[in-house]
Amino acid sequence: MGFGSGSSCSLVLNTVLTPEQREHYQNTSIIQEILKKSKTIAIVGMSRESHKASNMVASYLGDEGYRIIPVNPGADSILGEKCYPDLLSIPEKVDLVDIFRPPFEVPSIVEQAISIRADAVWMQLRIINLTAADRAIEAGLSVVVDKCIKMEHGRYSGGLHSAGMNTGIISARRSHWR
Repeated sequence: MGFGSGSSCSLVLNTVLTPEQREHYQNTSIIQEILKKSKTIAIVGMSRESHKASNMVASYLGDEGYRIIPVNPGADSILGEKCYPDLLSIPEKVDLVDIFRPPFEVPSIVEQAISIRADAVWMQLRIINLTAADRAIEAGLSVVVDKCIKMEHGRYSGGLHSAGMNTGIISARRSHWR
């Protein structure tokens, strides 16, 4: 199943968003468009530690062909890529800003994303700041809130099970649910 297949799976993974908010901030068409169009992803809050989610997500996205730019003021480089202290310091075009920072830090990150003319902002799982999301939308950016980009990429590229994990089970059996 590729990005353009039109099929999708609606899993809420215990989100606190209402159904209306999920439609607005977790729209499957917007998610697929962001994943297709983005080439360069700045990951704000990327950790040097390989067992942290931000590092694993960055490694996965890099393996999938995306250009990854780490944003962490406490590091010189991560995964062999030069690290920047903030979005404003990045000297090249950023398509997508992927946020791994607490919700109270999101508004300033969104303002920087708007300033550098990023195309989209993605707030990872459990990172919810709807005021900042609305500000980004008003400025013309595409927005995803409270979703894991790694899970969503795997879901729409056919690389992962519908729940976002590689189950390791291979079967010719038809699924009982759809």
